[in-house]
Order: sequence, then C-alpha cells, then structure tokens
Amino acid sequence: MKKTASYILTFLIILSLGVGLLPNSTVQASQPKVAFWLTVLHNNDGESDLINLGRGLEDFGGAARFKTMVDRLKWDAVHGKPPVPSAPRSVVMVSSGDNFLAGPEFNASLEKGVPFYDSIAMDLIGYDAIALGNHDFDFGPDVLADFIQGFSVSKPPFLSVNLDFSAEPRLQELKNQKRIAASTTVKTPAGRVGIIGATTPMLPYISSPRNVRVNDMVAEAIMAEVRRLEAMKINKIILISHLQSITEDLSMVPYLSGIDIIIAGGGDEVLANPGQVLVPGDETRIFGSYPLWATDSSGVQVPVVTTAGSYSYVGRLVAGFDKAGNLVMIDESQSGPVRVAGGNQPDAVPPHPEVQSRVVEPLIEALNEMSMNVIGVSEVPLDGTRTNIRSRETNLGNLTADALRWQAAQLAGLYGVSVPQVALQNGGGIRNASVIPAGNITELTTFSILPFPNFVSIVEGISRDQFKQILENAVSRVEFGDGRFAQISGFRFTWDPAGTAQILDSNGNIVTVGSRVRDVFLDDGTQVVGDGSVIPGPDLTVATIDFLARGGDQYPFRGAAFTTVGVTYQQSLRNYIQSGLGGVITAAQYPEGGQGRITRLP
Repeated sequence: MKKTASYILTFLIILSLGVGLLPNSTVQASQPKVAFWLTVLHNNDGESDLINLGRGLEDFGGAARFKTMVDRLKWDAVHGKPPVPSAPRSVVMVSSGDNFLAGPEFNASLEKGVPFYDSIAMDLIGYDAIALGNHDFDFGPDVLADFIQGFSVSKPPFLSVNLDFSAEPRLQELKNQKRIAASTTVKTPAGRVGIIGATTPMLPYISSPRNVRVNDMVAEAIMAEVRRLEAMKINKIILISHLQSITEDLSMVPYLSGIDIIIAGGGDEVLANPGQVLVPGDETRIFGSYPLWATDSSGVQVPVVTTAGSYSYVGRLVAGFDKAGNLVMIDESQSGPVRVAGGNQPDAVPPHPEVQSRVVEPLIEALNEMSMNVIGVSEVPLDGTRTNIRSRETNLGNLTADALRWQAAQLAGLYGVSVPQVALQNGGGIRNASVIPAGNITELTTFSILPFPNFVSIVEGISRDQFKQILENAVSRVEFGDGRFAQISGFRFTWDPAGTAQILDSNGNIVTVGSRVRDVFLDDGTQVVGDGSVIPGPDLTVATIDFLARGGDQYPFRGAAFTTVGVTYQQSLRNYIQSGLGGVITAAQYPEGGQGRITRLP
C-alpha cells in the first residue's frame, strides 16, 4: 500500500535548481527518482467576478484573461521548460468551489437563462473537476442544476464526497449521469490521477441546499473514497475541498492518509513566496508560503494550497511523483500563484476572444443598464465594509434592516399577519464590502448590497426568551467574523464580548447558554431584557429574510411558522429608498457610525 512514513527522500544539489524536497526529508547524495511530473492548475471562489476585479483594479482578473492564462500554463506544463530531473509530464485544472455568487452579474445570468454566463466561462476555461462550494447552493438545488447543465463542451464532474442528493431529483439525476460525483479520475502518462471533492459541513446553515443531506464527518467520508480509489490501483490522489478556510484543511490533514495534494477553497487566502508578483494590495495580506505543509496520519507531509478568488490568480503546483505514486518533489521555481493581469501591466495577457464576446461584453452591457437606473440619492457615505458589517452597527446595516421592517409593515395586512415590531438582517447577507460614497443610488447599487434570492418574511409569536436566544446567536461568533452578526431595526441592545458565547446543536437547540446580551429595548421604550435577564411580556413579531427564518446562520427560529411576502430583500431596499424615504437617504436619519442601536461593552 502506498504512503508509508518510512520512505526516504533524497537530494543535495537541486535546491540551486529551484526544486524542493518535501519538508523534514532526509538529504542524501543522490536526487529523488521522479518518474512523473504533474502540474496542478487551480482556482477557487470565482464568485461571478467575470469582468475584472473592479474598484481601481480593472487591469486585473476577469474570466477572459483568466482563460488566456490557463491556456498558456497548460501548454507550458507539457511543452515548456521541463523540471529537473526529466520525466513524463501532464496537467490537470481544478476549481475548489464557490463557482458563482449572487449579485448584479449573476442576476444578469438569471435574466438571460441557461447557460449562465458563469457556466459559459468555466466551460470554455476547461476544468477536469470542480468542487461544490456553499455559494453554489445559494439559489437552491434547481439553479445549481441549471448551472451544471449549462456546461455543454467540457462537461467536468462536480465533486463532493459528503453530500447526499437522493432527495433532490434534478441533482440526483445529474449524479446518475456522473455529472456529479464523489470523485473522478484523470488519465495521464503515469496512470490515472484521482480527484476527490469535499464541501463544508456548515452548508445547511450558510446556504440553501434544501433537501441535500450533509455528512459532517468529512474526514471519514474522504478516507472511504481514498480506500475505494486505492482499491482501483490509483496511487496519486488530489483533494479539492471547500471547507471555508485553508485552516480547516490544514487541521484535517492529521486525520487523513493517501492524499497527495490538497487544493483548498472558501477562505480567499493569498499564498506566495518571496519575489512572486501579486495583485496590488495583496502583498499586505499574505497568509503563508506556497505551498503550506501538514503531516497526515501516516507521518507523510502533504502540500496544501489555495488562491485568492475572483479569477485574480491561477494557482500552479508542479509536483514530482516516484513510480509508486509517492510525492517526492515540488518544483519551487515553477510553483506559486500566477497573477492574471491586462492593460499596460508588464505581465499582461489579452482576453480570450470567445470568453470576451460571449461573457464579458454582454455582462458589461447588462450592468451598464442597471447603473443608469437611478432610484435615489444618499447624503452620506454608507458603510458596508465586511469587517464592520459583521461586527458592529453601521448606517448601511440600519438602512437594510429598516427596509425589511418597512416592507413587511406595508404588506402584513395583505398576507393576514401582524405588523412586525423588530427586524433582523444578517451581516453576511450584505455583500458590497465597501463604503458607498454619497451620491446617486442605482439599481446596480442595490444588487451589489443585497444580491441573494432572500425574501422578506414575517415570523409571529416569538417569545422574549427565544428572541434573546436569537440575539445571542447574532453575537456568538463576532470574533470569527461570521456573517450571523445582526443589523437591526425597531430596537436597540447592549452586548458584552466577555460573556459566554451561545452554542447551538445542528437542530438549533442550546448546548451552551449565552450570556453576552445584556439589555434590549424596543423603540417604544419597552424593555425586553435587563441585565441579562428576560423581562416577561408579550411575544414579538419579527421581520427578517427567509434564509434566517429557516435557520440559516444557525438562527434559532426552530421551525417557527413564517410568512414570505413575495418581495426579495433587494426589492425591499429599492422600494424603501424610493417610497419610504422619498428617494433621499439623509445624514440625519442614517449618520455615519450608526444611531446607537447596538452597543458593545468595553
């Protein structure tokens, strides 16, 4: 059986050639016997950023340039300067998930219909395997099925070893057709290479998989698939995973064996080595070297890599294997993130003509139309930066929560439900990740802020005890930057980060009681919580989005009945600005820094 901890890697002089032994290797006088070189090209978290990186980085990224770069790297992997020592070569191209994302670009895809722009671009790029990430389920299983069916040329398998699709007919049919699988194999001159996919066990809480069942024993599921592939005499295995951060992958390696290379997704980390050219600004956020290393359960060193998302880099790992399928070398001179650049950059590549004409140009036209539709004006900059929106009150957070409560109040009578006193919007559902300057607010702006297919919903009969638990959930993981942090309307509250963080099980039941929420007051002055204790009184009616009402981000509504009022949260924001505010977001109503709705104790 392959992968014992005892094999000895050898070489002395090849560091000067830019080829590295695995860490902690014993150095001998002769170099390792590489029988096969495999170049793994990879990316992750493309997230529908198909045009370019934007925000002053228009010369970087974009699917059309990315396709050109991938084609060049594929050619170079097989026909370019060979690594040392010489051996047969091959190349694979993989994605580690979050292949599309809600927003104005994907809204244009939904209006266009199948095939979506993301499907066209990725189909033309040409992948050997694609992992399923959490955002791939954001619009539900049917839209994911549409996305997959839009691949008509390359038809790569979509992989996840820990998802069960049997209760979702369209996805199960794709699995029956082998368009979805736990793993796949790719033919090379040195035999088949196995590729296994894995998806975060947090999927039910952070996306909308509906009846897709998730096995949260990810390492065990991976190992079962490794054993199946090894029984097929496959001795080179890659894991493409979307576990939300490379830290998760590194921490899982000690529970694995038989995996040669791990390509992580979901964390947007930048891995780079000295001298490698990066997108401007990425120099300050390097997470670690390329690759990182972790020791598996057999004592074998495993390289773990990832790239920043948005088609900004093509990751390239050049790996040398011996005849037994053991990874014995990484060609450091050719491995690392390869920047995707255009314009007048010294490493610029031209956009691929077909991707440019079929994807980029129609998307630009669609976004231009949205940007011309002015729906209002803001007198004040609106703060939607990721760090702030997930940790503190901001004026944009207040605006979106107010829009939910206003829209719910407008429609409650039509649906025969109570007018809500309060509203909650999770910070993770606010996606513009920037400060929107004062000035015109367009339809495009509202899609950038609130891009998901979330519907305004009203939940009646929430007891005060349960409401406190809901708020405890909202502040339970602030230190981790979780999207569950709540932007609020109709009340104010105080919380203490020194208090105990609430912990829930998979059914929303309390495992550890939280004590962070100290005081809660409704806008009419009614006190709901005082000094951490619930004050008895009438139940509350809550306006929120259906994602949270269904238990997304672990919000403990626990199956409470809710009424969806037929308006998306993006539409509620547009309607509120136009009708509720008369087209003007004033500095008096929405001052910078917020209005004191959420107070964090020192």
